[in-house]
Amino acid sequence: MQQKIVITGGPGTGKSTIINELMKRDFTCMTEISREITLNARKNGTEQLFLTKPLLFSELLLEGRVNQYIESEKKDDNLVFFDRGIPDVHAYMNYISIDYPKTYLTKSNLYRYNYIFLMPPWEEIYISDNERYENFEQALAIHNHLERTYKDLNYTIIEVPKGSVNERTNFILNNLK
Repeated sequence: MQQKIVITGGPGTGKSTIINELMKRDFTCMTEISREITLNARKNGTEQLFLTKPLLFSELLLEGRVNQYIESEKKDDNLVFFDRGIPDVHAYMNYISIDYPKTYLTKSNLYRYNYIFLMPPWEEIYISDNERYENFEQALAIHNHLERTYKDLNYTIIEVPKGSVNERTNFILNNLK
């Protein structure tokens, strides 16, 4: 049976770096899609879609993450890693205090994952860029919303300790049963 593993956390915690390391080790990974949505919106004249039209952004993100989940089921691999999961969408909506349709929760309960690895805020590695507009304090708040959202969905959360990319990746792999 395929195991679906989410690597989540606030912005700038090293999620994509870990996903890249897992890909180097030949694991199947579903990469983060929010940057793609942001860049597409920019091409169409909207600088920060998440800030200007958060509900539209989250709907595109939810659709994309559900599609990734469905796509993962077509893979022959026993392990599939996700750079963020479906519940991240409503965790972010809670963070910015915007109401969203009940279908967000319905989809989070319908498409379940086997493991949730939470990357803690880590100021030493935190970098802002054109797609990541949050400061470190906002990243801390997002972390708390993510943790609460996954707990509310009855997930067991495994926090990934700080360390080198190899140490963190090995920690994740060693915690899979």
